[in-house]
Amino acid sequence: MRVVTPKPFTFEGGERAVLLLHGFTGNTADVRMLGRFLQDRGYTCHAPQYKGHGVPPEELVHTGPEDWWKDVMDGYNFLKEQGYEKIAVAGLSLGGVFSLKLGYTVPVKGIIPMCAPMYIKSEETMYKGVLEYARNYKQFERKTEEQINEEMEAFKKTPMNTLKALQELISDVRQHVDLIYAPTFVVQARHDEMINTNSANIIYNEVESHHKKLKWYEDSTHVITLDKEREQLHEDIYEFLESLDW
Repeated sequence: MRVVTPKPFTFEGGERAVLLLHGFTGNTADVRMLGRFLQDRGYTCHAPQYKGHGVPPEELVHTGPEDWWKDVMDGYNFLKEQGYEKIAVAGLSLGGVFSLKLGYTVPVKGIIPMCAPMYIKSEETMYKGVLEYARNYKQFERKTEEQINEEMEAFKKTPMNTLKALQELISDVRQHVDLIYAPTFVVQARHDEMINTNSANIIYNEVESHHKKLKWYEDSTHVITLDKEREQLHEDIYEFLESLDW
């Protein structure tokens, strides 16, 4: 049976566009439902997929934040080239970090960082996350447990320079959050198991925009776009987008 991997998507709606960004070790499926929801309400949504994501984990470790940032900028420029002048950005986790970076790099109408880290997790914690991703991907490929264990042993010997670069990216963006003047809606899951939730307070407090809000989702975990409060999240994001000066 062929494994179908997620790919970039563009859902055409109206002249207002939203760039949707997934997280580290995630893929476009993480923001697909949000994209469809916004398309139904007249927004065009485009989600790039970062290099090395949604593919075997052995490819992930040979890519890094510079590659992924290029994919984000290519996604932004794709919308521009398609004639969309009015662009907002919403990103989950690492995608939230990139949404903030876009906010002080290019013109955007609004920014929605969701569960975006501003603290550096230890490399060990991040490494565990990569190993979990690798194992899950191999199970998704329907490999035998014996084969998975064998491949995981080989995978653990691969150098992980990506994680150090990822820590540097988060640190750099945190230092520049006060350069953001675009309207910002900070989304944070109360039961986020992946990041330090005080990150949300840092973003909210340091963004210079007068039009900003922070909302805590009391029953959600890190991948908030797929969690039990996702329908409320969709409505809140739509309400925020409607409040912008398009």
